[in-house]
Amino acid sequence: MKNLLIIPLAITGIMLCSFQPVDKPAYSVKKIVIDAGHGGFDPGCSGSYSKEKELTLEIAFELGKLISTFHKDVEIIYTRTKNQYVNLHERAMIANRASADLFISIHCNAYPKENIHGTETYTMGLSHTNDNLAVAMRENSVILQEEGYLQLYDGFDPKSPVSYILLSNLQQAYQENSLAFASLIENEFGKTNERPNRGVKQAGFLVLAKTTMPSVLVEVGFLTNKEEEKYLNSDLGKAKVAANLYRAFRNYKRDLEARSN
Repeated sequence: MKNLLIIPLAITGIMLCSFQPVDKPAYSVKKIVIDAGHGGFDPGCSGSYSKEKELTLEIAFELGKLISTFHKDVEIIYTRTKNQYVNLHERAMIANRASADLFISIHCNAYPKENIHGTETYTMGLSHTNDNLAVAMRENSVILQEEGYLQLYDGFDPKSPVSYILLSNLQQAYQENSLAFASLIENEFGKTNERPNRGVKQAGFLVLAKTTMPSVLVEVGFLTNKEEEKYLNSDLGKAKVAANLYRAFRNYKRDLEARSN
């Protein structure tokens, strides 16, 4: 009789084990693509003595060093490592082919009025002000120098506001995390820098449009402001900007992984 009882108990035990809840694999940030804006024939913005393409590459390397030092499990991928032009479509494809978890494009800003200064961080979206649209138009205008740009960018016209309206719906799937990362970046600039943070904004940047992961574009300062140009060209200034970006990355990674667990 005892043996007869053992069999159903054993079967019950197997069934209970079979239906134990299985933990979902935790999401983690393992790959980040760092994009130094402009390069090669495309200098980007110019100050009185410096060029955007040079500063963005230096800051990109500083950021990469910090991440690789404190997060050895994170793979760093650069869209460029020297003074060369990489078209906007290819920058997004580099991130997509790598199945990256995060994309950050580093830029410097410009404005006709020399007193304007501070940082801005953009996510993909519809421009709500003429200034935001003007920044996107400036950054996207380089495609006019790319051979076959109409085919490569599906007929996108960087000078047409209508093109930006049509573009604005891209990246919607990653909007929440993109905005979260952008907010962390601007918070860090606001807390630790002497310069004002000008907030999180949205605009139609081609370099963000085709990425298949959370993506932001950071304007780290205005080269048309003499004091800010001096700051961004100093070793201390570049180190501080890279440290701000690193802390935002660290906090984003920590918060996202904590929520996923």
